Amino acid sequence: MSSLPSSSFPSAPVDVCVVGAGPTGLLLAGDLAAAGVRVVLLEKRVRESNLTRAFAVHARSLEMFDARGLAEKLLDTGLFLSSARLFGGARIDLSRLPSRFPGVLMTPQYEVERVLEERALALGAEFRRGCEVTGLRQDADGVDVDVREEDGAARRLRAAYVVGADGVRSAVRQALGMPFPGKSVLRSVMLADVRLATEPAEVPVAESGAAGFAFLVPFGDGWYRVIAWERGSDLPSDAPVDMENLRSVVHALFGTDYGMGDARWTSRFHSDERQVPRYREGRVFLAGDAAHVHSPAGGMGMNAGLQDSANLGWKLAAVLQGRAGETLLDSYHAERHPVGQMVLRVSHGIIRAALLGSPLARRLRDTAARAATVMPFATARGTGLVSGIGIDYPAPPGAHPMTGRRAPDLPLAETSDGPTRLYEALRAGTHVRVLPRGAKAEPEPGVTTVTRADALPLTLLVRPDGYVAEAVEDTGSSGRPGPGLLRASDAV
Repeated sequence: MSSLPSSSFPSAPVDVCVVGAGPTGLLLAGDLAAAGVRVVLLEKRVRESNLTRAFAVHARSLEMFDARGLAEKLLDTGLFLSSARLFGGARIDLSRLPSRFPGVLMTPQYEVERVLEERALALGAEFRRGCEVTGLRQDADGVDVDVREEDGAARRLRAAYVVGADGVRSAVRQALGMPFPGKSVLRSVMLADVRLATEPAEVPVAESGAAGFAFLVPFGDGWYRVIAWERGSDLPSDAPVDMENLRSVVHALFGTDYGMGDARWTSRFHSDERQVPRYREGRVFLAGDAAHVHSPAGGMGMNAGLQDSANLGWKLAAVLQGRAGETLLDSYHAERHPVGQMVLRVSHGIIRAALLGSPLARRLRDTAARAATVMPFATARGTGLVSGIGIDYPAPPGAHPMTGRRAPDLPLAETSDGPTRLYEALRAGTHVRVLPRGAKAEPEPGVTTVTRADALPLTLLVRPDGYVAEAVEDTGSSGRPGPGLLRASDAV
């Protein structure tokens, strides 16, 4: 991503300063720019890093890319899988997910960043690379951000709001003095991107045993990601990965190392489980790994960060443009903090199952995994949480059951030049009112109105992040929900 020269560093206040140009920050910057908000994105790195720990893009995130017209472009970068093999030969079927994308996309994180970066720049987001945040102070009207540029020059940026999307070592979180409680759960995990002489019969494939655990996943271009942990290993994160050691762990678990070649890059890391107590501190917000970190089990980390941004972006735009009150921003923590807790619980359960040392415990785990995969309710619940499809937000007492739920990609009545399904309509970046067939409604500012193709007498107001703000049945001849519907959505 290109950056602007230091001489162009903003001297006037901006609307939002996003710190961190990973997937979380890039999606947020693009959404804000699309809404007409002046957003500046600061990134400490001078050049893109080839370190790419994340690789799984789940169904709900693909729906978010679809709502931005980016899904097909991202799908072209990797391998879409509709099932995965778990421990003990159990296989989980993702093809039944109620989504346009019933599966998971395996693609390196840098491909996700490239797609989001191109969009953010095209929409007018301002990007400055080589800018390290060294402190911040906020008052009733905005936030002053202290920045040190690559050449050592000190700068100060004034913004109405700041979002720290700058990862586990977040400078924004540290400047706030925000605690990051939790613990380390896994040390010395090896990562490598390799080519294999022999392809596994099933992919992705995971196994654990006395030697540790390993996970192999293809990217679809001949390269495989290998994640492996050797039981008893306690090397520091900066220790180099010994390829012979990696091969031996894989061979011990799978009975073969698949003819693993040399790696194009390797890394070693330790994994923590941590979450901040508050996602909002005044005019400063935390998102992605700056707010919550956990083990890579389940591949939910990058996806949780993307959903943080999708939730926060439209709310910031609405407040900045006077379409909603400041209290709307409190709903970001109220909705996303419980999701972060859930992700920590689920990933913790998966990694603990992988780390079991007793042979008897592993046999019981494998038996339970195989039994769960043939139980439709258990499978739907598990895949719904991991994929993000089954995540709901709190709804007011007495609200329609659809309120707070993810909106399905409804087919829409055909028009000469309009969208044919809901997620195409969401590309406008506004709330979308979905009317029953034959109903009429007066135009409203900031709301895109469409008509559903089916015969259900249900009117929906769908938020820009794809969640139902309100649902009303039997709307009558006007086809219009009760008054104050947009205000109701702002409170959700």
